[in-house]
Parts: sequence; structure tokens; C-alpha cells
Amino acid sequence: MTTPSSDQQDFLLRARELTHRANSLGSALVIEGHGSKDFYGNHPDSLNRPVDRLSTLAYSGVVSYDPTELVAVVRSGTPIETLEETLAQEGQMLAFDPPRLKGLGGRGTVGGMVASGLSGPRRISAGACRDFVLGLTVMGSDGECMRFGGTVMKNVAGYDVSRLHVGAMGSLGLILDVSLKVLPRPAAQVTVSVPLDAQQAIERANEWMAQPLPIVATSWESGDGRIRIWFAGARAAVDSALSRFQKDPELTQVQSLDSAAGESYWNALRDQTHAFFQSAKPLWRISVPTRTPPLPLQGDTVVEWAGGQRWLRSDEPAEHIRSVAQRAGGHATLYRCRTQPHEPRAEAFSELSSGLMAVQRRIKNELDPGAVFNPGRLYRDL
Repeated sequence: MTTPSSDQQDFLLRARELTHRANSLGSALVIEGHGSKDFYGNHPDSLNRPVDRLSTLAYSGVVSYDPTELVAVVRSGTPIETLEETLAQEGQMLAFDPPRLKGLGGRGTVGGMVASGLSGPRRISAGACRDFVLGLTVMGSDGECMRFGGTVMKNVAGYDVSRLHVGAMGSLGLILDVSLKVLPRPAAQVTVSVPLDAQQAIERANEWMAQPLPIVATSWESGDGRIRIWFAGARAAVDSALSRFQKDPELTQVQSLDSAAGESYWNALRDQTHAFFQSAKPLWRISVPTRTPPLPLQGDTVVEWAGGQRWLRSDEPAEHIRSVAQRAGGHATLYRCRTQPHEPRAEAFSELSSGLMAVQRRIKNELDPGAVFNPGRLYRDL
């Protein structure tokens, strides 16, 4: 374990000062890292109170890392890429594939990774970000530090409070240290591409996911009408899966990408440098049950997670998109929308039922009674 450096101790003092100031003056504290996800969630521009900003970049570094235990404890300002480089030296990785989105200061920090809760293409096989967070150290709005969870799986009695912070957009406290489960990198990988329409792609992806195949990710693009399957694991298993697809009489025009080319494709999808994400149209992230048929919405789409996550570029009204997603048993998030300053825009996240919103308020009031941290970022009235 490493103790905080003088710069990190100064950061903690500054953080306490700002939380005390926020409580005494009724101001808000906006937490920042690389700014790679500034577009995500609601913006604090409409807050009718003073706003202080706190950068976590000075609070960076790997606290401890035990490759044999598959656990790393990292400070929140640590760049995701720095952590991944450390893990790669031991042949390990963050299996949930967190996006490395480009910001003014870098490609994302560990704190922002946890606060946003975003996962990449591998989420369908490995699990989500919240499944790999073993514990957190968090500073509350009173300036005191609290530790939740630990450094091993299933060591928490009662409710795992650390998971509440995953995807909460920094609205429940200042994330300081993060304990993460890591996994070994696969020995082999290959990507297979097959032309299918949207309905066929969803059906076949779910069929393949139910079989003993080393599938770690799937995607289908409306642009070229092809489904891509990412196989990764033991060399024998990957070679067997590739041979099976190449010999399947029901599949035509089967193409394969080698390890480097395939990884480049999936990284572009994960980091949203793929051409699909470059359009100026509003970008929606729609979550539905995997077997849901293609949604009756206009726009270009990319379907991931065997149908469970659907990206949509569309100018259709927010109310219509959300209504379609809700009827399908899911919800729609306005992920990215390029509006002018002070121009009205829809809520980023779908409206909660009255019961769920009541629970959300109770959690916020318990962990951040003064509404100090990132107010309005998750829901405008929280």
C-alpha cells in the first residue's frame, strides 16, 4: 500500500475545504477529471447558486496491485490508460472494457469510469463496471472519508453501498480510492463478420450466445448490414469457433479479422472513434431485452450486446424515442446532444417512476444531505 504524497494530501485538504464551503454557503461542488464525459448527463449550467470545481487529477496512482489475487486499488484521478498499461504488464485487463473517450485533459480517469458506470463491447460476456467494483473510499459532504466494501469478492454484509456510486455521476460523494477486480487477457482472439439483416442478427446472436462458444462481444451496423462476432479465449476454442462459422452452410460471405485488426475495430467502437459516432445528430443509447425485434425508429443504428444495447443517431422527438423504448421493456438515454449554450434539451436519463424517484431522493439525502456533489447531473431536481 502507498501513502498519499504531499500533492495528494493537499488535494484532500482542498476537497475538505470545498465541501465545508459548499455546506456553509449553499454552493455546489462539480467534480472533474479529464473532462472526457462532460457531454454525458445533465449540465449544471442552470444551477441558481455558486459553483466550485474540483479536479481529481492530482489524486492519482496505483495504491496496490496483486496480480495473483486479481485485485487493484487505484486512486480516482488515475488515467484509465495508465491502469491498463500496468495490468497489461502482468497479462491482465479491465474485463468490462471501459470506454476511453477523448477529453481536454486525456482519455478518462478511474473516478469518471466508476461515476459514469459505462462499459464497453465485452459487457455482454464479462459483466458491467459495477460487477468489478469491490470497494470504494468516498469523501462525504461533511468532508469525512468513508470506506465501503473491500478487496475481495462477497465480503460485504448487508447492502453494498459502493455499487450505489457506480453510474451515479458523482452525485453521492467524492470518489477517492477504487478497489477493482481484474481478469487475465485472453490467449487468442479473432473477429468474424457475416451479412445479416437486423432481425436475423439479433436472433442469431442470441442463439450463438446460448451455445458453448467463446463469444465476448457482438455488434451489428445498419451502415453495412453485417454482424461482427468477437471470439476470445483459449487458442483451441477460438480456432474451433472460427472453423465452425466458416463451414456453416447457412452463413455466406464470412470474413475474419486477425487479432490486431479485430481489436482495432472493437476499440473504435468502445472509444466511439468509429465513423458512426461522428454524426452531428443526437446520439441515443437504448437498453432493451436482448431478443427485442428492431425498434420502429428512424436513423442509423449500431446494435451491441446481442441486442441489449442499441445506439441510435436520430432527429426524432425525445418523447417518441423514449416511448418506443419503454413499450419494448427498456429505456432510452440521450447520450450526446450538441446544443448551444442555454438551449433547452431533453433530460439525459429517462424519467423514473414516483416510487423509484422517492428511493433515489432518500439515498441522495442520506449520502449528500446538502446536495453538494454534482447536483442536477443525474436528475435535474436532485
